[in-house]
Amino acid sequence: MERISYTVSGVVGNVSGVRTKTWTLTGTERNCEMYSRKQVLKALRLYRKCGSVTKTIRILGYPSRESMYLWIKNSEYMNPRDRIDKRPPHKCHLSIAEKEYAVKRCFYDGESVKSVSEELGCSTTSLYLWRDKYLRGGTVSLMENNRKDTHKADVSEMSELENLKAQIRDLQMEVDILKGILDVLKKDPGTDWRTLKNREKAVMIGAMKNNYPLPILLKKFEISKSSYYYQVNALTSPDKYMAIRKKIKQAFHDNRDCYGYRRIHSIMKNDGTVISEKVVRRLMKEEGLVVTSKRKRKYSSYKGEITPAVPNLVNRDFHSDKPGKLLLTDITEFSLPAGKVYLSPVVDCFDGYLPTWTISLRPNANLVNTMLDNLAKKLKDGAKPIIHTDRGCHYRWPGWIGRMQANGWIRSMSKKGCSPDNSACEGFFGRLKNEFFYCRDWTEASLKEFIRELDNYLHWYNEDRIKESLGYMSPKGYRASLGIAV
Repeated sequence: MERISYTVSGVVGNVSGVRTKTWTLTGTERNCEMYSRKQVLKALRLYRKCGSVTKTIRILGYPSRESMYLWIKNSEYMNPRDRIDKRPPHKCHLSIAEKEYAVKRCFYDGESVKSVSEELGCSTTSLYLWRDKYLRGGTVSLMENNRKDTHKADVSEMSELENLKAQIRDLQMEVDILKGILDVLKKDPGTDWRTLKNREKAVMIGAMKNNYPLPILLKKFEISKSSYYYQVNALTSPDKYMAIRKKIKQAFHDNRDCYGYRRIHSIMKNDGTVISEKVVRRLMKEEGLVVTSKRKRKYSSYKGEITPAVPNLVNRDFHSDKPGKLLLTDITEFSLPAGKVYLSPVVDCFDGYLPTWTISLRPNANLVNTMLDNLAKKLKDGAKPIIHTDRGCHYRWPGWIGRMQANGWIRSMSKKGCSPDNSACEGFFGRLKNEFFYCRDWTEASLKEFIRELDNYLHWYNEDRIKESLGYMSPKGYRASLGIAV
């Protein structure tokens, strides 16, 4: 290693005239003999003009950075404030507000990091460091560590202010969520948003993501990012059940709007459509295909113990191993704006088939007696069925008792005021009114029109309405499959 001293003379301008000044360059460098005094002076003057070692070397193509730093450090030509050493520059002491404003200008408004750093007199590295701190800890994190101890009160106040702002944002978000549940999802007030399904959460996030960042919404609704985008794709993709929805609605309306999901599923299955019962139930719920149900006061024909009662031979066992063996009957009332209509049917416990029925505007003896005469024409000769009734007055009058005795049929009666003793017939009335009566508006219907519609329904009940207990066949179809004539 060789130590070489340079003495360079130069001319410096002055206000009073021109004067000459001599300075000495002392530096250590391998092969420094390759640079002349003129080259050293040119490099120093260029550096004094541009203020950048890198730019000087790039323009001149020499020397090395180490050599340039040594020339500058040991040159009397340079002013003391322009001397360069390898110590890091002093920290830029800006206020917290200025730092936050600088970060927003660079990384939110899109201004040049270099131009902002030059304007504020700080390095670009400081700006990136402030950005990282701001993202991790907010405004408070921009305070210098060496100033935190001297400004504990300020830190406490700012921390409290940030907490209050965060609480206000959370409260506002919860208010927006509750509004979205009412306006977007159309749910009842007071619905807990934590119980929403992922699909509903995705809809809510989609409605709110213009006002809140997506990561905050995902955290609030407790749903992962992958689940959210899965639901978004599912919502925007075509409905794969579109054709099946049409078939379900058609089957529901073709059967008087009274089939539940099990019967609809059986119809789809018979048509060759493979689909789960749960899917049918969900699709019917989404389409609003709900069987209407309504309860009203039951008609009662009990007038007291006018004749001796007969024992209950059925004892709530409504099963029969062959047709025409165990029959049930009762009377039900339909109250319309135009008046009242009464129905007296016969229910066969073998398969629920209705052998006969009568419809009348008055609940008199002729209603049940005519029904009994029609039944005698339907049954085979020599048939001795058990006919079970309640304790209504129609089944205690001489006309009914005389017909039962003349045909050799067996009477059976429920206990007083005990509808479960004739529950199979009561169940038929419940299905009849839910499927035919309660679900329709009869305000403009006349009694004649209603009787015609009721008779059509009873024929449909026998011939077309499928029953789960019969293997999803109608009573008539079930008897046909067994070779029983109707």
